[in-house]
Amino acid sequence: MKNWMVIICSFLLAIVIGGCSNISREESQADQANYASEGGTVEEKTVETENKAEITSDPTEQKDTETNSQVTNMSDRMVIYTANLSIQVNSYTDAISSIQHELQTYNGYIVNTNSYSVENELMEGTITVRIPQENFQKFLKTVESESTKVIDESINGQDVTEEYVDLESRLKSKEVVEKRLLEFMEKAEKTEDLLKISNDLAAVQEEIEQIKGRMNYLDNQVSLATITIHIQESKVNVPELENNDLNTWDETKKQFMETLNFVIRAISSVIVFIVGSIPVFIVLGGILIGIWFILKRKRRQQEEPPENKGE
Repeated sequence: MKNWMVIICSFLLAIVIGGCSNISREESQADQANYASEGGTVEEKTVETENKAEITSDPTEQKDTETNSQVTNMSDRMVIYTANLSIQVNSYTDAISSIQHELQTYNGYIVNTNSYSVENELMEGTITVRIPQENFQKFLKTVESESTKVIDESINGQDVTEEYVDLESRLKSKEVVEKRLLEFMEKAEKTEDLLKISNDLAAVQEEIEQIKGRMNYLDNQVSLATITIHIQESKVNVPELENNDLNTWDETKKQFMETLNFVIRAISSVIVFIVGSIPVFIVLGGILIGIWFILKRKRRQQEEPPENKGE
């Protein structure tokens, strides 16, 4: 009898264990079937679940949420500030040095700079800087006070609060989907299901990284204001006395040698002319001598007495 009782109990125990195993396997297969039937709509179901949870939540919590939202809208706005400033200064170099000093004081930095020369050897240029938002107005006033004239100034603000809140909501939703997909991956037994879940998980994680990247960019733009400053130099350049170029003794020697060379060239030219013209001078001299003798003879004839002419 005892042996029969042991056999019966063992048989019943084997039936119970087998039933539990079948139930567990059926649950796993049901989960996989549920994921396959969902066909990538996990995110929609998650959002629906979150919406239902919000609807069924305590009205007091809903009021607190609305209050927090109003605080965000009123006093915690996310605004990207940019400014363009055009100024005149007496010295371009001094203005750049002053801006660099102020940047160190207000924890800012230079993004880029461009300098060039214009008429009358004056300098102009553009410098773009980024400054913490809390020091934005102080830095602008300091730069304006150190200039001789403010030609133009414009300040722009872009409110990105709604975009940032939307990104936060999308990020939470995607993270819930990621967690759900990870749970499905742990329960997956077929290679085909595992590959499909892996592809969906990779796509969701890529979207999460994109959302985080955009949020980091907005955080950076909000925390640091961008200022572009155009600088014009307006000083009057007074030429200095160039003592190095004034050498009286050298200039005197130079002028003396030039004069002496001119005299030597003139004398040389005269000598060349005279020597070269000797044949002409001889002919002209002979003619002039002949004319002189003829004129002298005629004068003698005219001076003789009339008696001598009659004889």
